[in-house]
Amino acid sequence: MNTHKAKRKFGQNFLVDEQIISDIIFAVRPDSGDNMVEIGPGLGALTRPLLKQLNHLHVVEIDRDVIVRLEHAFPPGKPESNLTIHVGDALEFDIATLPAPLRIVGNLPYNISSPLLFHFATYAECIKDMHFMLQNEVVERMVAEPSTPEYGRMSVMLQYRFFMEKLLDVPPESFRPMPKVNSAIVRMIPLQASEIRVQDEDLFARIVKAAFAQRRKTLRNTLRSFLSAEDFVRLGVDGQLRAENLSVAVFAEVTNYLSGVLAMNAGNS
Repeated sequence: MNTHKAKRKFGQNFLVDEQIISDIIFAVRPDSGDNMVEIGPGLGALTRPLLKQLNHLHVVEIDRDVIVRLEHAFPPGKPESNLTIHVGDALEFDIATLPAPLRIVGNLPYNISSPLLFHFATYAECIKDMHFMLQNEVVERMVAEPSTPEYGRMSVMLQYRFFMEKLLDVPPESFRPMPKVNSAIVRMIPLQASEIRVQDEDLFARIVKAAFAQRRKTLRNTLRSFLSAEDFVRLGVDGQLRAENLSVAVFAEVTNYLSGVLAMNAGNS
């Protein structure tokens, strides 16, 4: 078939480095019986080696030209075609329709990587693990520790649900066309239900968003609509700290404290 031209609107940069491909497959360690879905298979750099080790693979792809190539390479209805193609936008795809526990892999489009990560986070309970290629800057923010420049809203919201680790760096030369940024592979494993949990996840999200909205301001200012000076004292949290200084566990404690206060006030009204 004719060479596929990368489409900017889909954020396409195709992985061509055989060593990096091998390293990713080694990190994922697919087992024949795994329930696995690949997001954005593109030209099949990961699809083909995954299919060699899996009984079946699901892929989600939006580019019609890529879909035609996949259908040509793996004709539907053939016994040897152990690939199911789901046509559409990964941001709108219902992961829960696939067998669980699910393993997700993919070279995510960098222009929508953050929305995709938050989308998949809502399915954490039916996911075994995820391995993604992302812009290195995003991965650094995902795994950042408190009191570092990279630590922010994304760090807290994802670390609340996942154990994450950066696995390897991927240079621009590993892609065609070459992106203008460095990339990295990250592993995400959902935390057990018994680990850090909050009583009201919507409240947790609002508190984290407010705290980091003006990250150079102190918590006493950014959270003034949530906490009074007395509340900071009761929590044992220094109101002069900034959001970047609080761990995920402390954000959870603040949320659960506020949930209790709100429930008490509702009971007294």
